[in-house]
Amino acid sequence: MNFSATLAVALRALRVNALRSGLTMLGIIIGVAAVITMVAVGAGAQDRVDAQIQSLGSNLIIVFNGAGHSRRARLGAGTALSLTEADTRAIANEVPGIEVAAPTVRRTTQLVVGNLNWSASIQGTTPDYLVARDWDIDSGRNMSEQDVRSTAKVVLLGQTVVDNLFLNADPLGASIRIKKVPFTVIGVLAKKGQNSFGQDQDDIAIIPISTAKKRVIGTTARSRPGSVSSIIIKVRDADDMFAAEDGINALLRQRHNIRPGQPDDFGVRNLSELMATRAESNRVLSILLAAVASVSLLVGGIGIMNIMFVSVTERTREIGLRMAVGARPRDILWQFLVEAVTLSLIGGLIGIALGLFGAGAIARLAEWPMLVQPSSLVIAFVFAGAVGIFFGYYPARKAARLNPIDALRYE
Repeated sequence: MNFSATLAVALRALRVNALRSGLTMLGIIIGVAAVITMVAVGAGAQDRVDAQIQSLGSNLIIVFNGAGHSRRARLGAGTALSLTEADTRAIANEVPGIEVAAPTVRRTTQLVVGNLNWSASIQGTTPDYLVARDWDIDSGRNMSEQDVRSTAKVVLLGQTVVDNLFLNADPLGASIRIKKVPFTVIGVLAKKGQNSFGQDQDDIAIIPISTAKKRVIGTTARSRPGSVSSIIIKVRDADDMFAAEDGINALLRQRHNIRPGQPDDFGVRNLSELMATRAESNRVLSILLAAVASVSLLVGGIGIMNIMFVSVTERTREIGLRMAVGARPRDILWQFLVEAVTLSLIGGLIGIALGLFGAGAIARLAEWPMLVQPSSLVIAFVFAGAVGIFFGYYPARKAARLNPIDALRYE
């Protein structure tokens, strides 16, 4: 008996008991749909986190001020004001593998254009800042070293600031007041979106660090000459990130005269570690979601096995009759095995369709990114077929081993 004839007999048997076949497939349908949806949720979350971390800049290390002291009380991180522009230059020149290092000072203040105003983060820095952050300019130009040396009153605006202060007007060349000081807009930054901490990176105005200190932010009594809030560092090669981090720590401890055993007056954050941690947590989440969803496939497989046992019992006389007219045991085995696999594969196809629909529905309702990978669809379909083979083989083998005479006498 050829395969096409066996398939036809199997499909005819499934059509005869259409309701039972449909109920049997439910476990497979739910399992495959759950696997597709959960894997899409996990992959979308991973992709979103990766995009947010990459938006900060690739191969990025951030050095920030440590905790200061006041009357024996230890203050919070960032209060030591120990980092300087000279530290920035030393890092760029003396630590191997560093591409650029940009000092920054920042403050949140009001920006005014005409009768419109908006509170945004003011970032005083150098031209290397955009290089370190992999931040493109949508229109206009970057500030220059000459702008920094001459304390020029020029500003680069993020897209959020442009949307709220200029509406539909072109901001290039326009005047904007920052703490009552007029600045000329020389560039508009490309949109970055939110970072991994949920902060809007486009709600920013970037000005020369010299101008920020003299005109906008100023200095405090505790500041060292050339003090900065943080240093943004880009490493040339991702493989050199940890070596660069060690080099930065050693250099700054030496420059700040920190003796062995004393705590650092600065902090170093390697964003590759942050990316690895987030990636690992999302990978574990995806595995757990897929494992939970796979339980439904297991339950569906057990349901198929139970129904196939019932089918073998109900059709014992049919099996005996077929054997009496020349059907071989392997023909009987194939007939029932094809029925089980067909149930699984049809359930798998329906489950894939429902999974895609469910992933799209969650994406729309929860505003959560979904990333359906073609490989996950193929794996789910193949796994559904494997479930049919695994759980259908034993009932099929039982049918094939029936004694024809006993089967014909079965009532």
